[in-house]
Amino acid sequence: MASFSFLHAADIHLDSPLTGLSRYEGVPVDTVRSAPRQAFDRLVATAIDRKVAFVVIAGDLYDGDWKDAGTGLYFTACMGRLARADIPVYLLRGNHDAKSVVSRELPMPANVHVFDDRKPQTHHIPRLGVAIHGRSFTERAATENLAAGYPDAVRGAFNIGVLHTSLAGGYDGHADYAPCTPQELAARAYQYWALGHVHDHRVVSQTPYIVFPGNLQGRHIREDGARGAVLVHVQDAEVERLERLELDVVRWLPVTVSVDQLRDLPALHAAIRAGLGGVPDHGRPTIVRLTLHGRSPLHGALQDLSLRLRDDVRSIAAELPAELWIERLRVATSPPSEAEGAGSEIGALIPPPDGTLLAAMQAEFGKFLGAVPHDMLHEAADEDGGLLRQARQGEWAALLHAAHAALLHRLEDAA
Repeated sequence: MASFSFLHAADIHLDSPLTGLSRYEGVPVDTVRSAPRQAFDRLVATAIDRKVAFVVIAGDLYDGDWKDAGTGLYFTACMGRLARADIPVYLLRGNHDAKSVVSRELPMPANVHVFDDRKPQTHHIPRLGVAIHGRSFTERAATENLAAGYPDAVRGAFNIGVLHTSLAGGYDGHADYAPCTPQELAARAYQYWALGHVHDHRVVSQTPYIVFPGNLQGRHIREDGARGAVLVHVQDAEVERLERLELDVVRWLPVTVSVDQLRDLPALHAAIRAGLGGVPDHGRPTIVRLTLHGRSPLHGALQDLSLRLRDDVRSIAAELPAELWIERLRVATSPPSEAEGAGSEIGALIPPPDGTLLAAMQAEFGKFLGAVPHDMLHEAADEDGGLLRQARQGEWAALLHAAHAALLHRLEDAA
């Protein structure tokens, strides 16, 4: 029987908007904004270079309705490149690009086959003995088990099920759409399930293969690490092997540096240099969120000098061989315990904030923060330990303790 390979991709989110990244000086916003298109260009080029038999896109090609026709024109141009290489594409609509979400369409090249959203549809490739089954989303929220209506496997064929799903119970950060169990999928007797929706790469099962390729390009710090697609090698109507392809253009990475027992800024700079120096050079720019954590006599200084320290971190990153951009610096430290000899004469004279001060602060600032437009604080609300997030959520005690530590540092420096 036929030996061939095909590409399985999902969650491309073409022209996905960025929120708030432009506030961070030094991060090349235009490069990050264009990364989903560049990663898709790599997918198309890889399909042509590797001479794949076809490409499967398991939902969320688009991030939502187009702002203009440019998004659709870009996609059709890419499909034209694949058409000239005689590579068909089987496209399923997910929650972000459901039939009801994308309000306009452009004529597709003849090599693009979009799965029906009203009922499951099967596309046949007779020369390869392949049957590809799928059903697109009609609405953004598909809460029913779509896989329950998929047809049984075509006997003697290599069967692929294409489905945008969270599986039963879902995954953290992903809405519970088209819920089903791996056992239900296996009961269809397909050889391969090409899933989408979960942005992390996961091989859920190998009997049969049930695979999330992950999204093509990470778009923020919660989508860290390698991103790309899966190349599936088929021999005699069975999956021979999977090959994960890293196609991302920009990579996101959280880095944590311990400040335990560090007592001066030169020691802190050395620890940061070692932490950032350990970031692998993947041959692509890496956007880093650096977190400082641990107990240190520097706690007050870090609270007080965070803006200056951010520039210090960027300077250290710039001198390293890998191309690193600092997206954000988080200070999540604490002072040494009393048993470790923390405190000073000044600290003993200025007690930590009490309940009365907390109540007064909430009364004064709560109304002000409530009037700030939500999108201005969207990024901050996403960040563990961020001062704006703490204020937005009314964590006044944490805010006051940070201010208390910063004040002690200034007074001790002046003493």
